[in-house]
Amino acid sequence: MQTAEIHRRWLDFFEKKGHTVVPSASLISDDPSLMFTVAGMVPFVPYLSGMVPAPYERATSVQKCIRTNDIEEVGKTPRHGTFFQMAGNFSFGDYFKEDAIRFAWELLTTSEADGGLGFDAKDLWVTVYEEDAEALALWQQHSTLPDDRIQKLGKDTNYWSTGQPGPAGPCSEIFYDLGPEYGIDGGPATDDDRYVEIWNLVFMQYEVTNVRSKIDFDIVGELPKKNIDTGLGLERVAFIKQGVQNMYEIDQVRPVLDRAADLAGKTYGADHADDVRLRVIADHVRSGLMLIADGVTPSNEGRGYILRRLLRRVTLSMRLLGVEGPSFAELFPVSRDAMAAAYPAVANNFDFISRVAYAEEKTFLRTLASGIQILDSAVEEAKSAGAAVPGDTAFLLHDTHGFPVELTLEIAEEAGVPVDAEVFATLMQEQRDRAKADAKAKKGQRADLSVYKELRGLGETLFTGYDELVHESRVLGIVVDGAPVTEAHEGDIAELVLSETSLFAESGGQDSDQGVIVGDGFEAEVLDVQKPVQGLIVHTVKVVIGTVGLDARAETRVDADYRRGATQAHSGTHIVHAALREVLGPNAHQAGSYNKAGYLRLDFTHSDALSTETKSEIEEISNLAIRSDYEVVTREMPLDEAKALGAMALFGEKYGERVRVVDIGGPWSRELCAGTHVSSSSEIGMISLVSESSVGSTNRRVESLVGIEAFRNFAAERAIVQQLTGGLKVPRAELVTKVQDLGAQLRAAEKKIAALEAEKLGQRVPELIAGAEQLGGVRAVLASLGDVGSADDLRGLALSIREQLGATPGVVVLAGVAGGKPVVIAATNPAGREAGARAGALVRVGAQVLGGGGGGKDDLAQGGGTDASQIDAALAEIRRTLS
Repeated sequence: MQTAEIHRRWLDFFEKKGHTVVPSASLISDDPSLMFTVAGMVPFVPYLSGMVPAPYERATSVQKCIRTNDIEEVGKTPRHGTFFQMAGNFSFGDYFKEDAIRFAWELLTTSEADGGLGFDAKDLWVTVYEEDAEALALWQQHSTLPDDRIQKLGKDTNYWSTGQPGPAGPCSEIFYDLGPEYGIDGGPATDDDRYVEIWNLVFMQYEVTNVRSKIDFDIVGELPKKNIDTGLGLERVAFIKQGVQNMYEIDQVRPVLDRAADLAGKTYGADHADDVRLRVIADHVRSGLMLIADGVTPSNEGRGYILRRLLRRVTLSMRLLGVEGPSFAELFPVSRDAMAAAYPAVANNFDFISRVAYAEEKTFLRTLASGIQILDSAVEEAKSAGAAVPGDTAFLLHDTHGFPVELTLEIAEEAGVPVDAEVFATLMQEQRDRAKADAKAKKGQRADLSVYKELRGLGETLFTGYDELVHESRVLGIVVDGAPVTEAHEGDIAELVLSETSLFAESGGQDSDQGVIVGDGFEAEVLDVQKPVQGLIVHTVKVVIGTVGLDARAETRVDADYRRGATQAHSGTHIVHAALREVLGPNAHQAGSYNKAGYLRLDFTHSDALSTETKSEIEEISNLAIRSDYEVVTREMPLDEAKALGAMALFGEKYGERVRVVDIGGPWSRELCAGTHVSSSSEIGMISLVSESSVGSTNRRVESLVGIEAFRNFAAERAIVQQLTGGLKVPRAELVTKVQDLGAQLRAAEKKIAALEAEKLGQRVPELIAGAEQLGGVRAVLASLGDVGSADDLRGLALSIREQLGATPGVVVLAGVAGGKPVVIAATNPAGREAGARAGALVRVGAQVLGGGGGGKDDLAQGGGTDASQIDAALAEIRRTLS
């Protein structure tokens, strides 16, 4: 049974049982405490916790998930994968244990011919919480399992809680028995890999408090509305139903594994280490495909860093299999074809996905080449010194260049030198400790969303600001320092929740409104407006006059000038996006934006820098659209209808069943957007594109000033031109030529000065050679030359001195200050190297004293630092090294 068929059967079964089929949410989680959607329940947490009223009583989904906390285990066990699919059925105060158990048994054991999953009851085991007599009795009633295959286990395995105060409850897990050839008898209680957990039924039954650990807490009582949350691992069911050994061999993953094996000339199953690498490749390619499809792009932080790490592990695993060139163009299309039946978007958006992945591979292959040069140099030095490759070098390669230590060990082993694994392990542990501390600190900085649960229960905050700037409302909640209070006093920073508001909350790239909230006897300045949970708008304010209390009358007043500028900028963002696509083509997708009064920033998918001509063309098309006075029309409609009209649903954005469509000039610009906009394009005034830059290997960024800020920018540039034409006494038409001529004259003068300084330095060669010292079997010239024109001048002088030393074993180390920074150059001749002198090693010794770094080859190397006052000390340390 194919994985997509299991997916389909699951949804069909529960839809017939009265469940609303909910499409998979994005892998990018809405939960601020999570980087990714890590479990099938995550999109439903606001409903399960009672923070937001559930829009349905029963729901079912097959949710895309990503977990990378145990990435090092991928490929080594049958069930560790970074991307997986969790099928779930949920009840929000509707059915409870009996139907959850009855549904599970029916779907699992109904024959395939009748639409079920066709498991044989004799292969199934069930566990229940040891004190949950009700669940035990229900399994005995609704299944054909003998009593000895329903095992009672403790809290550590069969009780669910978040580890925080709130809902909790017992759970019941269903296992598949792979058979006696896979392990010992005794059922899931043995914790043996023979028994594969396929489905977990969580019965959210109790409210807990005083949580001391996940299994140590006080039960307050039963929840007023009991919930069901279940999760079935799609990949686990697939590998059982397909008769294969693990999740890497199922139909959605195995094709990539096979293609990688073909490229590497390997046979899967012939070598354990190669098998692990092939499984890593198959898993990570699929994860990369799905992450990019949901709008994640490679970067050095957050989600982008996780994606980059996954893609780089693919490249490195292919290298360890013997494939040193590009391979993504062979692997990603195979993964696309395997996943498209369940997720058509990976095929529809493959042009974008492939460009992102292939560009990242190309960039990393260049990085890899430079890292190998560093390693080769370190290996050569270790070999010459009869020592190990330093552990800090192995860590640098791992941390900066993405080298797994296995690759470092393999290259070093081929050269016959060890690696200082103990130092490497110490540095790795220190990094893990720092990461844990950072994560803990960030977690502590996040708002405790539970404080908003009761407030959200009072109803959804109505936003009236599309049609008005001033609105009469009432105060429903006040939060100070993370805790609910009844009053906020003058000088307090507080969060206010109102029944309605005209103030826009930051979303969709648009910054929040500025304004005030006033009422009887109080006034509060609005500092920020956010949506911490779905449907709830929270105003962060500073109370400047009086005291604001619960249920007080409150009038929201938006700063009209700021809102005008914000609408100009947001509509301007749509216009620049349309202009980009007109000039660069439909593959230039928006990949993020930010706009506020007078300013817009737009990231888009494109790998090459824009030429001056292209930037001018985009700016001109944008301003022509403004001059054309296009009507801006906003409409609400179902999501499917909006997509059918061609409205752009942007990567990384999440949309409900009903959406707001914004048209500028009809279909020329048609996007899904909940922001505020002008009523006609001419109201934007003007767009001035001021910056274009790279934000990754596959994304570019344009920044523009909008409206009055754009005019002020042009006026400032006009003033500069007037000052230059006046000062240089040339008409504006000749200004560029005049500046170019002055630049050429300046460069010629600088070149002449540099030549004179180099000549002056060259005259010191005899003097420096005369001061040579005999150190450890080499003739050494060590000198500090003070201020020099450049490092190139210093290098040229060092080479001249080395040449004058002839065949005598010689070393030259010169130091100076170039551009305010200390520079050290080392050069050795062949006889000097035979005597054991290495330029790269000497430079590193000196650079360390100077507070910097450096390196190079054995014959010539350069380093530097930050503390020029330590030049004499650096030369003294080099002298000691040579001695």
